Amino acid sequence: MSDLENLQSQILSQIAAAPDEAALEAVRVAALGKKGAISALLATLGKMAPDERKTEGAKINLAKDAVTEALTTRRDVLKTAALDARLASETVDVTLPLRETPAEAGRIHPLSQVWDELTTIFADMGFAVAEGPDIETDDYNFTKLNFPVGHPAREMHDTFFFNPKEDGSRLLLRTHTSPVQVRTMLGQKPPIRVICPGRTYRIDSDATHTPQFHQVEGLVIDKGAHLGHLKWILHEFCKAFFEVDHINMRFRPSFFPFTEPSLEVDIQCRRDKGEIRFGEGEDWLEILGCGMVHPNVLRACDIDPEVYQGFAWGMGIDRIAMLKYGIADLRQLFEGDVRWLNHYGFKPLDIPSLAGGLSS
Repeated sequence: MSDLENLQSQILSQIAAAPDEAALEAVRVAALGKKGAISALLATLGKMAPDERKTEGAKINLAKDAVTEALTTRRDVLKTAALDARLASETVDVTLPLRETPAEAGRIHPLSQVWDELTTIFADMGFAVAEGPDIETDDYNFTKLNFPVGHPAREMHDTFFFNPKEDGSRLLLRTHTSPVQVRTMLGQKPPIRVICPGRTYRIDSDATHTPQFHQVEGLVIDKGAHLGHLKWILHEFCKAFFEVDHINMRFRPSFFPFTEPSLEVDIQCRRDKGEIRFGEGEDWLEILGCGMVHPNVLRACDIDPEVYQGFAWGMGIDRIAMLKYGIADLRQLFEGDVRWLNHYGFKPLDIPSLAGGLSS
């Protein structure tokens, strides 16, 4: 066997043994590249006699063609094998369900949902949303709301006070969102129609109380505002929020420093197998407090009680969330348990609306 035949056989063996396209390319360069073995043989043809050049040139070109064909065939085999391996590793079972997108997998906390629900209801009645700081002055939180000196709510056992300043005054974490009502009355002239949702703080912790909780309060100031308007607003709110066509309410006399007269409101319900159903039954459940704004509060906010009067109410957002969605322990609302949130939470795109249903 001639040297050319040996070289051709050796190159073809290397091509057949190439495990991948990178190795095959290395064989091609070694054989047919500028400095390759077959290319070197072709370079010697110029020094040969014409007859010898014709004979040897034909042999070398035949060897080159055989190598080129072998390279093409092996490359196709390797490409097919690589594609098969990739398809095997990236196999997708089209019968499997799709993974949920973040918008579908995420959940809205029940408190956020209820916040949006009550905002939707009161906005439909023409109420604006007012907000204020969590850290308040004693004047806004107590004095301007007609809390007398020595009132139990002012004591350290119920209120989170900050350290006294040099002048003896102390800031505090607001115990209700009523200071937002004060700021609203001081900041704008009547008529006023606002709700004030927000975080509040009191020193208390058990199954139905937490040191930090949420309230929503409402305020209406106008020349002709009266208890009839208040009762209608609360009645319509309860029907819309609890999503019932009819609901009975009971107003009982009570006492709050910032309202006169003051009332507590019960709604009719039926307790059955651990559930509470509203709009039916023989039982009653307290849900909120309300009343006509005290003249002293109006005067403290530079509103003449001889010209204007108003009414206000307040309820716990956490409490009504528990009642509506069957949450047994208030503390669960603040524990951050993802499993709990997956059970009680709401889909992000299910935005509450009166037309489509608040909690649909």
